[in-house]
Amino acid sequence: MEQVVLLDDDGNPVGVADKATVHGARTPRHLAFSCYGVGADGRLLVTRRAAGKTAFPLVWTNTCCGHPAPGEDMAGAVHRRLADELGVRATELRLVLPEFSYRATQDGIEENELCPVFVARLDGEPDPHPDEVDEVRWWSWAEFRAAAGDPGSGLSPWARLQVPLLDALDDPLLR
Repeated sequence: MEQVVLLDDDGNPVGVADKATVHGARTPRHLAFSCYGVGADGRLLVTRRAAGKTAFPLVWTNTCCGHPAPGEDMAGAVHRRLADELGVRATELRLVLPEFSYRATQDGIEENELCPVFVARLDGEPDPHPDEVDEVRWWSWAEFRAAAGDPGSGLSPWARLQVPLLDALDDPLLR
């Protein structure tokens, strides 16, 4: 059973819960992460969430999202999920938005996460796990930015919120 770290309003750990029990109509605040992974050619690996996902199925989003296990180092969790979901590894991983937090609802499922954002250089071609990822594509940052600004693009709400913050950083991996 995968567990998530529950948080108070200030981002302090207050307990743990089974992941399967926390994504519902009234989701408690918990710890997560997002990662934007770039290939050797500078394009962003974009994923479409699997149809069987409880939260936001078949939604296009950034490279990888997940939850660190209780006591797990955040960077270690990102490396683990990149390998498990996509079969790739990060040769460079940087935390760029440590305080990003959001709430989003779709089809009666709410996300309520403190979700630090990472950027990474990826090594290897993706081999997506079908329980996690329905489809992958390589997009330029300009394409991803345009999708974030288009309400009909099918892009995740957290990616839409993260893109302007990432743009303000002017990160060289995302150019």
